[in-house]
Amino acid sequence: MATKQAQKRLVKEFKAMTENPPPFIIAQPNEENILEWHYVITGPPDTPYAEGQYHGTLVFPSDYPFKPPAIRMVTPNGRFKEDTRLCLSMSDYHPDTWNPSWSVATILTGLLSFMTSNESTTGAIITTPEHRRRMASCSKEFNALRNLRFRKVFPELVQQNLKDIEEMKKNGSREPDSSNRNVLEEAAKEEVVKLDEITDPEDRIRAEELERLRKVQGKPASRKVKNDAGLSWLYITLALAFFIAGIVMK
Repeated sequence: MATKQAQKRLVKEFKAMTENPPPFIIAQPNEENILEWHYVITGPPDTPYAEGQYHGTLVFPSDYPFKPPAIRMVTPNGRFKEDTRLCLSMSDYHPDTWNPSWSVATILTGLLSFMTSNESTTGAIITTPEHRRRMASCSKEFNALRNLRFRKVFPELVQQNLKDIEEMKKNGSREPDSSNRNVLEEAAKEEVVKLDEITDPEDRIRAEELERLRKVQGKPASRKVKNDAGLSWLYITLALAFFIAGIVMK
């Protein structure tokens, strides 16, 4: 649950985003939870994402603006692994670099800037510009037909997307359905960048720490299973011993 300060701040930012949205960006909170925001980035001209439509989420902590949000991009895009937490200077991966004066507009403008760069970080993927253009061409179809969260939060955009798809069909400028399906199947196989491909030293340290924690967290679980199994056999052995002893004493 949001604190009063977080509630007040996010309501103010929603008003600002509605009245003066940054270029290529719109965003709004979930009607049921003001800490969960949904954004849509339109790919800027002269980039591999031109005319693409990219939906994602910002999940704010209850004590925002003192801590940063988790950032994800849901629509397959060729730049970030879909629906994966992104390690950016204004995300919850970097609470030490977070500035409470930053806003939703600041965060999403920074995300767009990073998206159009070539820097590597946790959650990023490496693909070709051509692949990203193909992803952009089928992004509206994905959002309108396959993205349930997008359909719920942006019903007006869904209707507009369907109209745009029909118009592209008439003009012959839309790729065949089978081609779009192939692109989305390729997106599902995309892998995030490896540790040695992360160029930012701080991001690499955090990625290495996360990997170490995953391994450490996995070990106690396996030991616990072994310990539980050992204790079960011990209890069974003791029970049999008491049972046999009782028969002998009789």
